[in-house]
Amino acid sequence: MADFEGRWRIERRITQHDGPPARFDGQAVWSPEGDALRYVERGELRIEGQRAMQAERRYLWRADLSVWFEDGQFFHLVPPGGGDAAHWCAPDAYDVSYDFALWPRFRVVWRVRGPRKDYTMTSTYAPL
Repeated sequence: MADFEGRWRIERRITQHDGPPARFDGQAVWSPEGDALRYVERGELRIEGQRAMQAERRYLWRADLSVWFEDGQFFHLVPPGGGDAAHWCAPDAYDVSYDFALWPRFRVVWRVRGPRKDYTMTSTYAPL
């Protein structure tokens, strides 16, 4: 987990399969909180055809690489060597793939499908 600690640049592209593309540019910070790391990302979200807006996310990463929402609910487990994981949030399916091949740069791709959701979100992280 110590490998994640610190500041990272995020470049994220969101491809809506039935809507306008979007991009997020910002920073993520993993900082110690007890025996876990608090993850906070902040940046600017730009959706084609709309005004840019500030966006923020927060999670808790535990030593076993489990990721938890702010409300304490389990999100998913990050595969230590990279690979696939999933999260079900009825009625939507969230499938993710972590690629650590170019560490310390890494890529995370989410494929989200549901009755009202259909997008792919690709995030690239690089240490600052």
